Amino acid sequence: MTGNTDTGEVAMEAGKPTGVEQPAASSTLDDPRFQAIRDALAAVRSHAAPTRTTSHATWEDDRGMNERVKRLRHQSETTQPYLDMERALIETATCLRYEGTVSIPELRGLVLRDYFAHKSISIEPGELIVGEKGRGPQAAPTFPELCCHTLEDMHNMNDREQVNFTVTEDDLAVQRDIVIPYWTGRASRDAIMRAQEPAWHDAYEAGIFTEFYEQRAGGHTCLGSERGVRAGFGEIRADIEAALAGLDYLADEHAVAKRDELSGMLIALEGVQTLAIRYAELASAMAVDESDPVRAAELSQIAENCRVVATERPQTFWQWIQRYWFIHLAITSETNPWDAYTPGRLDQHLIGHYRADVASGALDRDRALELLECLWVKFNNQPAPPKVGVTLKESGTYSDFANINTGGITPDGTDGVNEVSYLILDCMDEMMFIQPNSNVQISRKTPRRFLLRACEVARAGWGQPAFYSTEEIVDELLAAGKSLADARRGGASGCVETGCWGYEAYPLTGYFNLPKILEVTLHNGVDPRTGKLIGLTTGDPRGFASYDELFDAYCAQMRHFIDIKVRGSNINTQLCARLNPVPFMSIMTEDCIARGQDYNAGGARYNTTYLQGVGIGSITDALASLRLNVFDEHRVPMGEMMDALDANFEGERFAALRGMVSRRTPKYGNDDDYADDIMRSVFACFRDAVTGRPNMRRGEWRVDMLPTTCHIYFGEVTGASPSGRLAGEPVSDGISPERGADVNGPTAVIASCAKMDHASTGGTLLNQKFAPAAIEGERGLENLADLVRTYFDMGGHHIQFNIIDRATLLDAREHPENYRDLIVRVAGFSEKWCNLGRELQDEIINRTEQAF
Repeated sequence: MTGNTDTGEVAMEAGKPTGVEQPAASSTLDDPRFQAIRDALAAVRSHAAPTRTTSHATWEDDRGMNERVKRLRHQSETTQPYLDMERALIETATCLRYEGTVSIPELRGLVLRDYFAHKSISIEPGELIVGEKGRGPQAAPTFPELCCHTLEDMHNMNDREQVNFTVTEDDLAVQRDIVIPYWTGRASRDAIMRAQEPAWHDAYEAGIFTEFYEQRAGGHTCLGSERGVRAGFGEIRADIEAALAGLDYLADEHAVAKRDELSGMLIALEGVQTLAIRYAELASAMAVDESDPVRAAELSQIAENCRVVATERPQTFWQWIQRYWFIHLAITSETNPWDAYTPGRLDQHLIGHYRADVASGALDRDRALELLECLWVKFNNQPAPPKVGVTLKESGTYSDFANINTGGITPDGTDGVNEVSYLILDCMDEMMFIQPNSNVQISRKTPRRFLLRACEVARAGWGQPAFYSTEEIVDELLAAGKSLADARRGGASGCVETGCWGYEAYPLTGYFNLPKILEVTLHNGVDPRTGKLIGLTTGDPRGFASYDELFDAYCAQMRHFIDIKVRGSNINTQLCARLNPVPFMSIMTEDCIARGQDYNAGGARYNTTYLQGVGIGSITDALASLRLNVFDEHRVPMGEMMDALDANFEGERFAALRGMVSRRTPKYGNDDDYADDIMRSVFACFRDAVTGRPNMRRGEWRVDMLPTTCHIYFGEVTGASPSGRLAGEPVSDGISPERGADVNGPTAVIASCAKMDHASTGGTLLNQKFAPAAIEGERGLENLADLVRTYFDMGGHHIQFNIIDRATLLDAREHPENYRDLIVRVAGFSEKWCNLGRELQDEIINRTEQAF
């Protein structure tokens, strides 16, 4: 089978990447029972990576990077993402061999160890940082223990126009003959669906909420603790062994469970050390055969770096990056977490090594930038694991949300901007990748020069960096019960989500459709799409005597569905902890080793669960219309409004009504208290119904406000709104106003958004769009920086920008072949324009184009 990209056929070529080491035979794979798996591995390994021509860029294009990075970047951009069945095959063999003879945490450790011991590895020409999650760049392993894809799923992955993955006939045969027979009924998705009550299924199918655990795993944290940032793997092994030795089998009823978890950690750690040694041996062998003395010396240094980080603390800038990359591969290969692991405060982690290496003469600025750019290539080589169905709709992108923070403050409260901070800005400016997802933290201590440089990068028009308020992040973490020292270690990950890195497990559970709740309320608990009673019977709205009565019914309905969602997600959390412990992620998170408890089971120092609210702008404008037009000014009876909504405003009479509510109703995003007070009331209802609930991991639930691409899906399942929004149209994204509703300029938008209590959330997302002409020149740059500062002074959490004019986007929609390299900001991520569906493209086109 060959797949289609957004530009045409994908070419499958014979051959293998340079420097491939096929894994040595293992006792597991040597077992006579696994001949079919060995044959299948040989078959899938026979296919080279597919190529594509989606980018007009060539490696010769000058963006400031050197020739090495240009070539690596070109390879990353022109390799078509493809399914990689190695992990699924090796995992299946491991489970067949060990299942029932070892504990589940030990089995999970063995899966990672065997995968890293026997996966194909390669070192590409010119690489300085080594390691891929799959067989090579853009390879996407599957995780059948979480979601065992059907053959139809795999055909869809290959055939769909956007966010597709090449699937070969050998891949299909592997799935049909080996993976599906073993994993059907065993995958955690099957357990999740079996465990849910009928009310959950009704709400899920209606589009009231989504469920992250349905195809992916919990996760969502970053490198941050001292052990994670500094310690050698040998030190970590000693910590785990000491914890094992200290178990009290006389008095501790959980000692056996702790033993199993700690043993799983040791096995997983051994796997990562094995991978590092394998790369060291491969690099050494390649150095011997290399005719170019410069490259031979590089390969020898790569080998030395890998040997050092296999056991010891990294001693150099280069070694620290390599160590982190092995950690990244381990966590994202162990499971496929929402969202991908990241190094967190990369500039602060690296500054000590940078200064020491520069002082010794081992490093200069250009070499440091080159190493960072090689790391950026590695991130871009890792597409998000393939998704289908609702999970694809809620996150339709190749980006895996590895979000690197730069700037902010240090743990002692001083300014965190340093020399590496500026290097990272230069790196993202030159690389222009959709991932890693890069941001800057702006504190009151951040130098103006750094803010202006970040705005200059953003002005290039590809959506990065995003901007975050350090003070707001700290306030959010303090409000959630963190210590000041731990709060200062935190930042934003994924899209905009706040966490205490290395000390907190804060998985997201899914999106919650705030506008859909109103539709169900207006139909007395019935979903009009299906005619099924899924909510409370709060009364016929035609009989409501006041807006307050309507709003009370809306909040009651919201609490009803939140109860269903929280019950279901608490069940899923426990299933995830039991079926899919993550021993290596637990190693990297305090205090899992000390507690002998898994990351997914409450082992972290802090344990938070998040529900993401979507469509606050849409629901605000809808309620504002009902309040003003039906109850305050009696312009239209509720019955007529209901008829108009059911008719999707079709017909002359209803079209006139739509025009009236669209033009003559106060809208959120214009610094109008009539609408903004409604926003605050809806937000408070949502927040108060969620925050503080127990989450089954010794922690509590909280909310954040972000959509990824779910605002498109939620719009598809939501009928017409009283604000004039038509059925099927997207709902608003993040805390941004409805498209076209914000007519009073960007300062009015931030004034409205700042009225939300950001500190009581775990993150809020605000998109703004400017035409390039609006921010050109020095004055334009200063205005953009002032807008960021002002919003953060008002208590805002996050803001990001699309700097592109409507005419360009319209032309890109009609002539995508001319815009293969156009990148836009979608929600908490950037994506190539041609990877977006028509609905999402139209949503971005129709966002208000601001000017100062």
